[in-house]
Amino acid sequence: MVIKEIQEFSEIRTKARAYFCYLFNKNLPTELPEISEKSVLNRLRKVMGDLSSCEGVYLLDENGTQVSKTYLPNGDKKDDVGTIRSMRAYYYRAIKEKRCTITDPYPSLLTHELTVTASHPILDEEGNVLYVACLDMPLKSVIKIAHPTATDSVFGRVSKFAYTIFSIALALVSLLLFVKGFEQFAIHGLDYRSLDTKEIFEATILLTLSLAIFDLVKTLFEEEVMGRHHENSGGHRTMVKFLGSIIIALSIEALMLVFKFAISEPEKIIHAIVIIGAVSLLLLALAVYMKFTDKRKRKG
Repeated sequence: MVIKEIQEFSEIRTKARAYFCYLFNKNLPTELPEISEKSVLNRLRKVMGDLSSCEGVYLLDENGTQVSKTYLPNGDKKDDVGTIRSMRAYYYRAIKEKRCTITDPYPSLLTHELTVTASHPILDEEGNVLYVACLDMPLKSVIKIAHPTATDSVFGRVSKFAYTIFSIALALVSLLLFVKGFEQFAIHGLDYRSLDTKEIFEATILLTLSLAIFDLVKTLFEEEVMGRHHENSGGHRTMVKFLGSIIIALSIEALMLVFKFAISEPEKIIHAIVIIGAVSLLLLALAVYMKFTDKRKRKG
């Protein structure tokens, strides 16, 4: 579970950082004539109030020394004043880059759960760092904020239930195709000499379609039910995997017809050629789709 969450964080890190940058830039004073520690803390605590899962907020000076207590969401305060945090990533990265940053997940001293710290430098009029505002958030909450799951609304819950039903139904279809394809081989037992080439091709097609539908079910269930998303996820990944399997199945069918008609009914071989042409067009269309999709992704 921990590995899965870390992988998901690496995929949504840019979105999470953008969200925290928005909160900090909107609420914290910076590059103003007079900026006091009290004013920064008041604004930082307001940010904490807007985040229900926030573990705590605190303020560092320009040298990385904590100058405020750690304010906790339940109203308590942890007296960490004077703690040196100059070696922490959330301090030196904020100082070096002079912009909002977020850390990699690490074990929290407060909750002992994986935590992410967002930090933001507070600058004076001349661009010098006065303070570094820090905010701790549980890794699970950061993932949820950056990429909400389908359970975040009533419609989302209904949608999640519907996708679950469709996933189960498609999984059963995939299972039936697999059983039928396997039966083509198993029905002959160990007597391989009784196997017909036509039956081998048909079994291969059934198994290929079963695999294609299984891949579709896996993608739907992971993304729409479990809420797992990837950079290359969504319709693009599903379309490529599913159509790829369909193209393979149709190619096998065309090859089977070529052999069949070439031996028994040569005048009908045109039908196999038509299927081959259709597969070629489908493959070309898929290649164009992938090219334009990847180009749009790079521009984005």
